[in-house]
Amino acid sequence: MSRIFNFSAGPAMLPEAVLQQARDEMLDWQGSGMSVMEMSHRGKEFMGIASRAEADLRELLAVPDNYKVLFLQGGASSQFGMVPMNLTRSNRKVDYLNTGSWSKKAIAEAKRFCEVKLAASTEESKFTRTPSQEQLELSGDAAYVHYTPNETIQGVEFPYIPDTGEVPLVADFSSTLLSRPLDVSRYGVIYAGAQKNIGPAGLTLVIVREDLIGEPIDGTPVMFQYRTHTESGSMYNTPPTYAWYLAGLVFQWLKANGGLAAMAEVNERKAKALYAAIDNSDFYANPVELNSRSWMNVPFTLADAALDARFLEEAGAAGLMTLKGHRSVGGMRASIYNAMPEAGVKALIDFMADFERRHG
Repeated sequence: MSRIFNFSAGPAMLPEAVLQQARDEMLDWQGSGMSVMEMSHRGKEFMGIASRAEADLRELLAVPDNYKVLFLQGGASSQFGMVPMNLTRSNRKVDYLNTGSWSKKAIAEAKRFCEVKLAASTEESKFTRTPSQEQLELSGDAAYVHYTPNETIQGVEFPYIPDTGEVPLVADFSSTLLSRPLDVSRYGVIYAGAQKNIGPAGLTLVIVREDLIGEPIDGTPVMFQYRTHTESGSMYNTPPTYAWYLAGLVFQWLKANGGLAAMAEVNERKAKALYAAIDNSDFYANPVELNSRSWMNVPFTLADAALDARFLEEAGAAGLMTLKGHRSVGGMRASIYNAMPEAGVKALIDFMADFERRHG
C-alpha cells in the first residue's frame, strides 16, 4: 500500500526517513539486542538517546544556557495548568491574549489558579485575525503574559513576537515549534505538544528560563512542578521513552536537511502556494486576514457547502486525507507541517483545481 498525504492537524505526518530508521531499529537498537521501547529509561543506552536529543534540540533552536529543556507528558493541555501553578506564587495577576480555541482553553484553566486579565481578544472577529502590538493592553506588572502563536483550528498566526517588556512571555508553540528559527531568549517559557512538527503524540517539550522555575503555589503536586523535572533531568518518573527517541530522530532529520532556516523556506513556499490557489479562485475562500494567516494550518471553505462531503470523498480517493475542518468552524483544513512534502501540497492544489472545474 502506498502512503497517503495526511493533512491532519495532529497526530500528523512524520518524515519517511525517520519512520524507516525506526523500523530498521525496532527489534535491535544499534546492536543492543533490544527495542528502544524495552530499554530502562535510566540505562546507558536510553540515557545516550536522551542526551543526544536534548543536545540536538538545543542546537536547532540555539537555546541559551540559562534555559532548561524538559521532555514531559500530559500534552500542551497539562501546561495550561502547570504554567500558572509554577509562575504565580508571588503574583497572582497574569495577562492572556485570546485569539482562538486553544487560547480560550488556556485561559479557562488559568482562571482556576490566578487572576486573568484579557490583554487582547479577537473573538468579536470570530478569531480571523491577530491583535497588533499597539492593541495589546498589557498590565505591566503581571507575573507573565501568555499567548498562542498559532491557532490550529482557526488557522491564525502571529506575524510578530509580542513585546512584553520585563514581564516573562509564555507561549504555546505546539503547532509551530521547529517550523522556522526562533529567538528563544524572547520567552520565559515555551511549551509544545509533539504531535505536529516534533514527533508522535505522548511527548511534551518545555523550555523554561531558570529564574522562573522557583517555587510553585501551595498544593502543587510534585509531578506538576518544573523543579521536579529540572532536578531529575526529566527522569523523575518513567518518561515517554519511545516518543522521546522518535523526536530525537526528527531532530537529526532536521539537521541533515539544513536546519530550521531551510525548513522555513520550504514551509513558506508551501503556504504561499496553497493560499495563492485559494485566493485565485472564486470557488474556495480563506477567512483569515492576510497578515495573520498560518503557515501550518490552512482552513478554507467551498462556495457551496453542500459539496463538502463530495470534496472529502474524492480527495480521499486521491490519497489526500484528513482535510475535514474542525467541527467548531466547518469547511476544510489542510495542515502542512514540516513532514508534509511540497509534492503533497501540489497534489492538493491540483485536486482542488480539478474539483472546481468539475463542480464549480
